Amino acid sequence: MTISINGLHSNLPSPTATDKSSAPRGAFGEQLKQAINSVNEAQLVADQAVEKLHSGQSGSLHETMIALEKADISMRLFVQLRNKAVEAYQEIMRMQV
Repeated sequence: MTISINGLHSNLPSPTATDKSSAPRGAFGEQLKQAINSVNEAQLVADQAVEKLHSGQSGSLHETMIALEKADISMRLFVQLRNKAVEAYQEIMRMQV
């Protein structure tokens, strides 16, 4: 299953996929790097749109607001993903062995 939200692409395995040996090493780290880069890119695009609007190079308030909303949504999504990862880590650390 592939999830795509504002440039964030995540290839999630299907629920029936149980063979972990076929997954390449470092895949999670690479996905995380790509997600961070995508969020950063959205923030940079929004900053540039605001700068252009402020300097008068671009008179389109609508495009600037769309860029700002895309950046906001991607940041909120990434923060929620981070929160879930921290919660999962804390839950694992509470487990008794």
